Amino acid sequence: MKVVTAKKASQHRSILVTYSMGKPGDMPAHKAVHVNKSFILSFTALALVALLVALDGTSISVALPIISKRLGGTAIEAFWTGTSYLLCSTVLQPSFGSLSDLFGRKPLIMLALLFFVVGAIVAATSQNFTIMIAGRSLQGVGGGGVVTLIEIIITDLVPLQLRGHYFGMIGTVLSIGSVTGPIVGGGFAEQVSWRWIFYINVPIAGASLLLIPFSLKAHSPTPSPLNAKIRSIDYIGVVLFVASMTSFLIGITWGGVIHPWRSAQTLCPILLAIIGMIIFAYHEISRARDPIIPVSIFGTPTAIANFIGVTVHGLILWCVLYYLPFYFEAVKGYTPILAGTALLPLTFTLCPSAITIGLLITRWGCYRWAVVLGSLLACLGSGLLCIINAHTSVAGWVCLMLVPGLGLGSLFPALIYAIQASAEPRQLAMAVAMCSFFRSLGQAIGIAIGGVIFQNSMHSNLMKYPAHASHADDYSKNVILLVEALRKMPESATTDDLKTAYSDSLRIVWAVCCALAGISALLSLLTKDYTLTAGESVQEDVGDTIKTATQVK
Repeated sequence: MKVVTAKKASQHRSILVTYSMGKPGDMPAHKAVHVNKSFILSFTALALVALLVALDGTSISVALPIISKRLGGTAIEAFWTGTSYLLCSTVLQPSFGSLSDLFGRKPLIMLALLFFVVGAIVAATSQNFTIMIAGRSLQGVGGGGVVTLIEIIITDLVPLQLRGHYFGMIGTVLSIGSVTGPIVGGGFAEQVSWRWIFYINVPIAGASLLLIPFSLKAHSPTPSPLNAKIRSIDYIGVVLFVASMTSFLIGITWGGVIHPWRSAQTLCPILLAIIGMIIFAYHEISRARDPIIPVSIFGTPTAIANFIGVTVHGLILWCVLYYLPFYFEAVKGYTPILAGTALLPLTFTLCPSAITIGLLITRWGCYRWAVVLGSLLACLGSGLLCIINAHTSVAGWVCLMLVPGLGLGSLFPALIYAIQASAEPRQLAMAVAMCSFFRSLGQAIGIAIGGVIFQNSMHSNLMKYPAHASHADDYSKNVILLVEALRKMPESATTDDLKTAYSDSLRIVWAVCCALAGISALLSLLTKDYTLTAGESVQEDVGDTIKTATQVK
């Protein structure tokens, strides 16, 4: 039996949290957290940054048809606005985690925000997709640093048993950004200008940059010479990973759309990617002094299963957020604002489920049930999306979209709890960074894979209709520009066939997501419940009230 008490710490006028831990997977002993003015301002700054990233991530998808029309790009170029962001975000997340150990959390999160803002300005002022993708890549560098540093800083400031509350609050902010992002993006694209989707980042980032320097009290940098810190960065690993993943995604996105799958133009990049990843794995295992993906974090079946789960989670979430708006705009004829609003049944359930699961894990002290339940709901929800077709009623698609929202929302706290609890204390910060890394990797792959499945399926489906067969190549290469064209076409049998082909192609995307979610659900059964509260003594001041809670293990 374990007793958790709260008492007043009036001399600090704050909440004082102390604890000690004695088992692997828990934080170092006797850490104290003062929830005072400085802590609140720091957390507010982190919440603003989280809102910034969430808004940016979900606001662009509904505006892609308008952006493609204005910049005159193809569907592949449009998809790469998301892929380039997430690829750069993914590969540099571990580096930001390692560099923050060397140089401190505060300067690194400010540097990440600076990259993000500069990238947003470049994207907002772009006149073609080349500049747009360059700006999105810069944003990705900053976004990757921001995402991983938020989680690491919370890990620095808050003990493991209480992190569910704070991750739940950050999850709430992320959910608010995810819910409002499509509506905000659609509103800007339709009523003002799509460029304001990026300009809006500047004032939010500015507020965070003002708060962080004066309030954040986080991890101090490792005392070592500057040249030693610079030499410790795994440059070879970063270059190998970026080059290999870029080559893989280029080959995948070209296949069946620009070049045949069996062509050298498609196969060579994929082959080079495989060779590059083999060299990368050898380098990380045998040569790198400070590898960007340390093999030691995969030391348990729980860690392996949940890192795979995080990757699949990111893949499904971003497939849904990126490609569902096309269904509403092309098939249902909705405006960008209405398409963003139509995502609410899914995005609005992310927040309550994330908060509820986080609190229940904190209360019960176990997380395996949440990982398994969330994985099963994500699989079921992806399967239910396959039911949605060109003739599905409003009530029908609203109900069908609730389940994937519940499943995907539940997995946010569940997976990060499982990964943190299974990590050794000395690897906790790296485990958190790797959680963000693999989620972003899944998101990047999800947009790329979703796009190629969508475009290839569109070509196959159009070939079934004689009236559209001659346009199959052109339509499949320009599925995003087709959105605007479909909205302006008069109702006819030919238009209905085109909408059916469009919705049926998206159903294949959901089917692949369902299959991957099923594999992840099976692997979730390997998750083991490590203790979250071993050896703890927690003291909290909540005003003048003393609360006592008893937990039986």
